[in-house]
Amino acid sequence: MKCLEQKAARRRHAGLTLLEVVLAMAILAVLASAVLPMVEVSVTRSKELELRRALRDIRTAIDQYKDDFDRAVKEKKIIPAINETGYPEELEELVNGEDWQGLYPYARKYLRRIPKDPFDEYDEGWGLRAYRDDPDSTTYGGEDIYDVYSQSTRLALDGTPYNSW
Repeated sequence: MKCLEQKAARRRHAGLTLLEVVLAMAILAVLASAVLPMVEVSVTRSKELELRRALRDIRTAIDQYKDDFDRAVKEKKIIPAINETGYPEELEELVNGEDWQGLYPYARKYLRRIPKDPFDEYDEGWGLRAYRDDPDSTTYGGEDIYDVYSQSTRLALDGTPYNSW
């Protein structure tokens, strides 16, 4: 008899009451609302690091291209045109490589691929500046590529616009 009473008592206490479920859900909602902003900040921070890395890689490749151009001119491997600055005319030249008329025994490539702007929501690509453009210009002269920038109008976590990096 005692055995049956114990089993019946266990059955009555086996589940959760509606109040316990509601309290548990409320606690989870409070915790989730505290964690979500932190997750958004960490995602933005990782995208910012990716943007800085991409800008550094492209700018370094452009500088290396210009250095090789100057070296090829100095060693008389190529003869530059009158208005030629030595910067690439297209970003794809950094990927495809340049021969430099025997400066290297192979076509020197500067990038494996053109990095993507992590804040480029509309697939506009990188903003470009030519050598003769103003430093903060948002219009591209089209002669060569001296600098790249993000075309995003968003603000960084530190308050600066991404397109000024």
